[in-house]
Amino acid sequence: MKTYKISSLAEMGKFKDSFGYKVDGSLEASCSLEFPGRLLVDGYLSIEAGESIEAGGYIKAGGYIEAGESIEAGESIEAGGDIQAGGYIKAGGYIEAGGSIEAGESYGISAGLQITAKTTITAGLNLFAGICTWRKIDDSEKTITCSKLEGGTVEYGILAETGEEVEAAKEMTVAEISAALGYVVKVVK
Repeated sequence: MKTYKISSLAEMGKFKDSFGYKVDGSLEASCSLEFPGRLLVDGYLSIEAGESIEAGGYIKAGGYIEAGESIEAGESIEAGGDIQAGGYIKAGGYIEAGGSIEAGESYGISAGLQITAKTTITAGLNLFAGICTWRKIDDSEKTITCSKLEGGTVEYGILAETGEEVEAAKEMTVAEISAALGYVVKVVK
């Protein structure tokens, strides 16, 4: 998968489509990104320290999302991996991570709907889920679900800790994989 590196918002023009921006690969930005539409990244999204991202639509990445400062979306924020910000994390809709969610030590996390992380959630300050102002919601849309809340205070929402132990990924050789599975594994190109 190709990684694109940009240093100004103007360079995002090559990814423009009718809904906002679509990156067929990963994106590394050494600048803040702010625009009215959505941002869809097939790979990971990384915003350099001191910089932030704000989208009027949703932000979605197949891999992780990280920003040196804040991450904000008018709609949802979704990552296949972790979501990590040096500042706050805020979404008008839901926030969902295939890994952990972490806001900066002096910041919090807020979502109009639910907040879900496969592993842990950590915030320096407060967490708010289900602060939807555009329609009635039920309890499932006010939930903060994670294996363990490691930091922060739930000021609004319903905390649901699963207690699930999630194994960290580890690197293995083909021989180690074969031994673990009990049969021969071959790498196919």
